[in-house]
Amino acid sequence: AIVRGAGGQDGADLVALTYEGYGPAGVAVLVETTTDNRNRTVAEVRHAFSKSGGNLGTDGSVAYLFDKRGQIVFAPTDEEDALVEVAIEAGAEDVDVVVDGSIEVTTLPEDFIQVKDALTDQGFEAVAAEVAMIPQTLTALDEEQAEKVGRMLDMLEDLDDVTNLYTNAEFPDTNAED
Repeated sequence: AIVRGAGGQDGADLVALTYEGYGPAGVAVLVETTTDNRNRTVAEVRHAFSKSGGNLGTDGSVAYLFDKRGQIVFAPTDEEDALVEVAIEAGAEDVDVVVDGSIEVTTLPEDFIQVKDALTDQGFEAVAAEVAMIPQTLTALDEEQAEKVGRMLDMLEDLDDVTNLYTNAEFPDTNAED
């Protein structure tokens, strides 16, 4: 106890934990944490959920709504066909061209590095690349719900132990022209 109190065991027992729950408007939320104090972390996460009108769930209560996938995003390019061809040959699961012209390559987690390296070797530089939990379906929010969910997500992101945060919330497009 004296060694721990003096800070002699910094990072000695870091544990990765995932919390699941529902936020305002019924949006599913996965919170990945790394902590040395499970009790503190669960209390902080539970507080963020309850203060925002959500509730912390049990293991598996929302995880089934997400798929673990690799995502590699590229800026719009004139060499779209070549990028798509390299991605498919390297084992990509899907390639989508988004409305703004950017290209999203989706992979299985085990193929992520192989596909990313193949694209990099061909001169395609990714804007973003990560293995993430992708929601199978999205929950559309109105302005009021989006504000509440946004506050809860901000509270969770501000917690020191939170490493990743995933949600199936679909926020309204505030830049849409009528």
